[in-house]
Amino acid sequence: MMLKPHSLGALLLTLLALPALSSGPAHAVPAPSVAPASAEGHTADQISRFLATFYGAHGPSPHDREQYVSQILKDRQQVNADSDVLLCSQNAPQNIGIGPVTVAQAAGVGWATVTTHWAGGVTDTFTAYVRLDFKPIRLDDVICAG
Repeated sequence: MMLKPHSLGALLLTLLALPALSSGPAHAVPAPSVAPASAEGHTADQISRFLATFYGAHGPSPHDREQYVSQILKDRQQVNADSDVLLCSQNAPQNIGIGPVTVAQAAGVGWATVTTHWAGGVTDTFTAYVRLDFKPIRLDDVICAG
């Protein structure tokens, strides 16, 4: 299932044309809080810690879904009631891993590949996006791999 807003294609093309910074490997243990954004916005490390805390091992909590998700994603979830748009699935995974974060300061966005682990060793991936200027930090968009 692919859930893509029309404006995201233009953003992705812009991002591909920009030089990006990577944070390296994801953290194994999520930090309990995220420091305030710098003048340039959230850093790759802050985004990595946020995503690890937000997704946890099985998906975001109802509180996190309410407090740390953009209105765009909340609206998309209402339209797609049969699927969890934050996890690109219909069920809770057995485990979730966050890949390295890439930050494109000029585009004002950071993103990471999120890997969901399922029974039988099956995995799936999607990309989670965070706008660098959101305060507090929150999930802005999710693009399912398909």
